[in-house]
Amino acid sequence: MQLWTNVIRVSSYGLTKHHSTATYHGKVLVGLRRFHGSGQVTTAHIHTSEQRPKLVQFRHELRDAKRIVVKLGSAVITREDECGLALGRLASIVEQVSELQSQGRQMLMVTSGAVAYGKQKLRQEIVMSMSMRQTLASRENGMGAILDSRACAAAGQSGLMSLYEAMFLQYGQRIAQVLVTKPDFQNDESRRNLKATLTELLKLNIIPILNANDAVAPPPEADTDLVGVISIKDNDSLAARLAQEVNADLLVLMSDVNGLYTCPPGTEGSRLLYTYTPDTDDVDVVYGKKSRVGLGGMDSKVKAATWALEHGTSVVICNGLEEGSIRKIVQGKKIGTLFTDTRTVGTPVELQAMKARESCYALQRLTFDQRADIINKLANSLIEKQPEIIAANKRDLEAARMAGLSGPLLSRLVLNQSKLQNLAGGLRQIAATTHQHVGRILRRTKLADGMELRQITVPIGVLLVIFESRPDCLPQVAALAISSGNGLLLKGGKEASHSNKLLHELVQDALEMYAPREAVELVSRREDIQDLLQLDELLDLVIPRGSKELVQKIQQESKGIPVLGHSEGICHVYIDEDVDPGMAVKIVRDSKCDYPAACNAMETLLLHRKHLHSELFHSICDMLKAEHVKIHAGPRLLSHLKFGPAPTSSMRTEYGGLECAIEVVDGIDDCIDHIHKYGSAHTDVIVTNNSQTAEHFLNNVDSACVFHNASTRFADGYRFGLGAEVGISTTRIHARGPVGIEGLLTTKWILHGSGNSVTDFGDGDNKKKYLHETLPVD
Repeated sequence: MQLWTNVIRVSSYGLTKHHSTATYHGKVLVGLRRFHGSGQVTTAHIHTSEQRPKLVQFRHELRDAKRIVVKLGSAVITREDECGLALGRLASIVEQVSELQSQGRQMLMVTSGAVAYGKQKLRQEIVMSMSMRQTLASRENGMGAILDSRACAAAGQSGLMSLYEAMFLQYGQRIAQVLVTKPDFQNDESRRNLKATLTELLKLNIIPILNANDAVAPPPEADTDLVGVISIKDNDSLAARLAQEVNADLLVLMSDVNGLYTCPPGTEGSRLLYTYTPDTDDVDVVYGKKSRVGLGGMDSKVKAATWALEHGTSVVICNGLEEGSIRKIVQGKKIGTLFTDTRTVGTPVELQAMKARESCYALQRLTFDQRADIINKLANSLIEKQPEIIAANKRDLEAARMAGLSGPLLSRLVLNQSKLQNLAGGLRQIAATTHQHVGRILRRTKLADGMELRQITVPIGVLLVIFESRPDCLPQVAALAISSGNGLLLKGGKEASHSNKLLHELVQDALEMYAPREAVELVSRREDIQDLLQLDELLDLVIPRGSKELVQKIQQESKGIPVLGHSEGICHVYIDEDVDPGMAVKIVRDSKCDYPAACNAMETLLLHRKHLHSELFHSICDMLKAEHVKIHAGPRLLSHLKFGPAPTSSMRTEYGGLECAIEVVDGIDDCIDHIHKYGSAHTDVIVTNNSQTAEHFLNNVDSACVFHNASTRFADGYRFGLGAEVGISTTRIHARGPVGIEGLLTTKWILHGSGNSVTDFGDGDNKKKYLHETLPVD
């Protein structure tokens, strides 16, 4: 199906443009303005009766885009030899467009490719008509026929559309070709006809595919890269004008680079701009070379994107060579450069990470006493600013209740006088031990006479800590990072935004005594986490504190950055056959009821079968009932009861509230097997008077924390004497259990020599010998 329409061109598709520069804070800005003949600035006159779509401010709003224009540049769909199409990439784009169309969106495409497709076809015809001598001569000289681009377009147009039709039919989608010519868009009647045609096609759920009619285009301008191959000049402007005419919500300009850079990609200091506000961003924008095919380049894309933005269409410039780029953009992921008319509030996360990296070096140069002074000032601020902190927390609690936040999360959100006092005490404990950690000698070895090797502790570098609903986590983690000399990026949950903001201000105020404020930064938006997880050159460790889903998501999305955390806290308490009943009831009560929302709260109670119908069993059940704990019966327990609690849906459940499961086991080995099968390697407890049974449990349960006759709630950095913790780790590398300062350190080797070289050592008589003598570290 082919639909033909005529339009008239004024300048670049009706855009009389002036490329201007302006300065902002000493930086050069690139902008677009429209001028009358007198030079007066004005807004272009647009004939439309429809309401313009709302411009997006944040990427997640792109999920709501209904009408989307996708422009495929020549470099995206043309093969490397510029003769034919890159079918794999084209098929991927067709799949994504079809998928979005099937979701109920209205998709339009502006495509190049007819010239390349026709060039391949005509070259084949020329080769077939050549004699053997001519064919061999052309190969030896490396020369082919120089083909007229208009003839190539005429020969390739039908084939290109047939290819599109065949590809889209695989997904049950219909398409229609709309050919336009460059000298057309000025004519009002032609433009109305074009708009009416496109509107009708969209109503019929047909995907319009627009391309310029290069068969009647004027002769191409000289192209230094290619001779005789031309793409549609100002195709970006065509896409921008089309987006404006059809009131598109989103325009995707696909190129062969990732987006707009501060300087040409690949050069030192080049940084991709994920968000760009044309009139206000204080960055230097430098355009590199044009792509291997096409006459537009990034300059034309920026001009087209800016014009479309000014006329109500959100724009993303992205890399069309990247798999799934259109799909990711519509999902709200940070792909390419988003053009917005709203200046980004705050510092871009990549700059925050860079500043944290630079600031951590300044932090490491401080003395132990200076770092301790910063932490003590923060501790004092928590007490002095109690009214302000509690007031900010109250705002968070009110908003959380209105949002229907669950009980466990609401409990973790609370800050009160008691919590703040405990926080301050923990911070002072960290300050008092600051001198004990960084620079500690772990090993000394005398390699040879005049050579001593030392292994010492040093900061890891820059940490990213992500936590949900717990504002008390912020000053704890900040103090640990400052004490250990690590830079820190913090991302708290939005439910604690007011509390986190105030606490972060107190941290930065304390830092100003001796160090840059940027040593501890607060990341404001959830969307920024995914971007941070790609900064493997700036971040050294990610520590998520929160739900199983949060930790797993972070582990999946992290690009080469180690993730330290626990997936969930399924903690067990086992009541052995030889037990003090009063101690058993006390430990079970504390483990479950002291703070049910904590990750170290008991979730499953395991009973030796001896206690099944004993007085102890009834005492524990009565106590749990009195504490309003809902009991779920395990399958073994249920088989022994005629009447009892409802069965548990899974023995691998973290309830996070006043609920727990009870199960029966045959003995210590059966208990250990159950824990290994259903536990999360967090914290597990045995209550017994038998020391041999206790040792067997402690030695064979493979969890981060294993206790004898003590509550699971002792699995905590403060209670361990660490001052505080950045989290509890169930991983098996680097750190395990409550992670305090020791878990935020790594090591480096320091060698003191006396003019030594490797060639000094060997088996000869005149060669030195290695001693490898272990020296005391004190």
